[in-house]
Amino acid sequence: MPNLSKLVNKHTISLATSAAMPVIGMLVLSLMAHNLSAPEFGNYIFLLVTILLADTFRNGFVQTPLIKFYAGTGMKTSAEVAGSAWFVGFMQALVFVGVDAIVYFVYRSKSADAETTIQWFGIIYMTTLPGAIASYILQAEEKFGRMLMLQVINQGLFFIFILALILVHKISFQTAVYAYFLGSAVTSIFAIFSGWAKMFYIRFRTKEMISKLAHFGKFSVGTSISSYLLRSSDTFIIKLMFNPALLAVYYIPQRLMEIFEIPLRAGVATGLPELSAAVHKGDDADVARIMKRYAGMLTVALVPIAIVAFLLAKVGIAILFGKQYHESEAVNIFRLFMCYVMLMPIDRFFGITLDIINKPQLNMIKVIIMLVVNVAGDFIGIWIFHSLYAVAIASLFTFFAGTLFGYWALKRHLKFTISDIFSLGIQGIKDVISHLMEKSKPVTGEKQA
Repeated sequence: MPNLSKLVNKHTISLATSAAMPVIGMLVLSLMAHNLSAPEFGNYIFLLVTILLADTFRNGFVQTPLIKFYAGTGMKTSAEVAGSAWFVGFMQALVFVGVDAIVYFVYRSKSADAETTIQWFGIIYMTTLPGAIASYILQAEEKFGRMLMLQVINQGLFFIFILALILVHKISFQTAVYAYFLGSAVTSIFAIFSGWAKMFYIRFRTKEMISKLAHFGKFSVGTSISSYLLRSSDTFIIKLMFNPALLAVYYIPQRLMEIFEIPLRAGVATGLPELSAAVHKGDDADVARIMKRYAGMLTVALVPIAIVAFLLAKVGIAILFGKQYHESEAVNIFRLFMCYVMLMPIDRFFGITLDIINKPQLNMIKVIIMLVVNVAGDFIGIWIFHSLYAVAIASLFTFFAGTLFGYWALKRHLKFTISDIFSLGIQGIKDVISHLMEKSKPVTGEKQA
């Protein structure tokens, strides 16, 4: 039989890690949508969005700088980076907790659920810090199996707690918050006592490294916030310009884009440490090669998936979201999204490569340009066509603008061409297929001995 164990490597484990959160998260979301009242479910979504926004700050301020300065370094430097990242992350979390405490004592809401959100946000955010930093360090060390374990513990426990609450008929917004906190707390305790979080490395922090991380992080967090606004801008504009019911119609194809985000996140997770290690060696040619290989392979791999998704859009939306949406604009909007899928990997790797070669300000400018193009395109398109399709079409110009700027910015520092990306991508896919076929061959006696 095929020796499937040989197919397990950092790429397949990273893919599983990237898929774990959205898949389990979708299951939890589905359970809660069916078992909470509409107002309680809305409050839960608001809490999730609030935590996501705060995580965006943490990821930008801690994750990207940590991986850049940690991957490919010696024990002394990596200890300084981990300790300094802990200090920066803790200080940043304290700021958020402080603001939350002020809001809690000053603001008085008539809604008990709003009070619960304000009360628990700071507690949850501080509780998730060890688990978050552990995942950043594991990514920098390319220990994706451990990253997967952390994700499964976190999301798996939350799923089990929610399921248990439903079975004993105790599910509510407040009990869901308690379950979220408990899952995060257990994950962080595990990360600390397993040593994966390297919490006690904080004693190795240095002022110089803290300053480096903070300086890099101020641009990185600007990129992260701009990316968040870019993803959210369509939602805000649709809510402002159209009937609120159309928000769900547009949200469905946006949610389905997770199909393509999963391999992209997996590629970024494995590519980022490789790029960082090449930068620390001072090998610009290798940096360009790694960037081209990942961007090219992901583009080549996603194009056939996009074609299939384009053809099966109507069926998929009907199965996942109900027949009331398969005759709506959601189908054609999703098909319009498929037209720019091939730009997504190139745009993403242009951005992270700018970060890794120590040009985070250029990546931030790239995302801001995309945000401006998207917002302007939305308003102009709606003004001319008065249609949701105009918002989707604006996204094509958004990614095109980001890719153009990224290409121009990177060409000033690295030698490559767009044709290099595609040719290396095609060759890389061929190599992977040949490798997988070889690895999956049946084990036969002496030949494998």
